[in-house]
Amino acid sequence: MSKQFLRFALLGLLIAALAGVFLRNNVAASEAATTLPKPVVDDSLAASSGQQTVVFAGGCFWGVQAVFQHVKGVISATSGYSGGAKSTAEYEIVSTGTTNHAESVKVVFDPSKVTFGQLLQVFFSVAHDPTQLNHQGPDEGTQYRSVIFYSTDQQKKIVDAYIAQLDQVNIFKKKIVTQVVPLKAFYPAEGYHQNYATLHPDNPYIAHYDLPKLSNLQQMYPQLYKGQ
Repeated sequence: MSKQFLRFALLGLLIAALAGVFLRNNVAASEAATTLPKPVVDDSLAASSGQQTVVFAGGCFWGVQAVFQHVKGVISATSGYSGGAKSTAEYEIVSTGTTNHAESVKVVFDPSKVTFGQLLQVFFSVAHDPTQLNHQGPDEGTQYRSVIFYSTDQQKKIVDAYIAQLDQVNIFKKKIVTQVVPLKAFYPAEGYHQNYATLHPDNPYIAHYDLPKLSNLQQMYPQLYKGQ
């Protein structure tokens, strides 16, 4: 049985039962959510509009894409694959966990509207759990690892400093395991994966694992949240 089938089925949960679980989990997540401190090392907002790119990976790309699509200053967020070869950048192959690809999201943002450090706050606190190695929620495998594929030396400097800052003050109960590696290539995922959370909000997987992330984003960072 493929992981794709398992994800879409999500253990065969009944919709009625899931609704109650989702409501309870959503309240609990909101109560437990903690806004992270701002990065000590960060860029200032740029004086003029422009575009910068970073690729984030942290579990299923459906939820990560949905989160960044709701961040002010983000121009686009595209689901795809990074870390492996072009020839293996296909969902069924990546799902084997043998390609070195991670399910990733390419984020293009305007540095005059949102700083790279603010994106990191969202990534580490809302988009995923950066202390989990090779799994997020029900998804397991190296393709679900936590990675930041940086596109500039300045981005690497800010990421390294922020991880050290968070670990130093023990924000999380465990050490951050996020990999920080240069972006070599990004391959967009198949069309049916794009905007999946937006197009399928009633999918049990989306309702259970991803919609609470959007709720937390709105509550924790209202100044960064944008509707859709």
